Amino acid sequence: MFTGIVTDIGRVRSVRQTERDRRFEIATAWDTSTIDMGASVSHAGVCLTVVERGDDWFAVEVSGETLSKTTLGAWTEGTRVNLERAARLGDEMGGHIVSGHVDGVGRVVSITPEGGSHRVVVEAPEPLHRFIAPKGSITVDGVSLTVNAVDGQTFDLNIIPHTWEATTLGTLSPDSAVNLEIDMLARYLARWQETA
Repeated sequence: MFTGIVTDIGRVRSVRQTERDRRFEIATAWDTSTIDMGASVSHAGVCLTVVERGDDWFAVEVSGETLSKTTLGAWTEGTRVNLERAARLGDEMGGHIVSGHVDGVGRVVSITPEGGSHRVVVEAPEPLHRFIAPKGSITVDGVSLTVNAVDGQTFDLNIIPHTWEATTLGTLSPDSAVNLEIDMLARYLARWQETA
């Protein structure tokens, strides 16, 4: 589990296709000696398992399913990545409960500066839009955010200057693809309604 609070922007330092999966090595500012083998790390909102580590990098392997259902299939050497380590009991819950299981890929429709912040409009794929509510939580590329408004399949977000600079969201442009994870509570409530 994660909270959607990014603690480092990593960089893809190598990409290699193995006989099983695609292997990414991720450069990080974290002290990698504190990362256990098999640890879960959120990469742009995708929970991946650490399979190797070096002094300033760690490696993950990604299945074809994950590559096809997220933005990771487009990652190349040099891609910047929002990183978050798994939450521990007793950690501050600064964002919201995030599983690291991406529900779909959205598309940035527009970005408009508003004071020091940026209003970002995102189009969600069907049927995800029905799980997104005004003032509800959503995870975009691993970042916990509050939805301002919803209009059909689009929703808009207000990104404050700190988040714009401390995550990869500041590099977004219209037509950028983003990993979306809907609020876990919304998912379970919708399922309950369907089956009740």
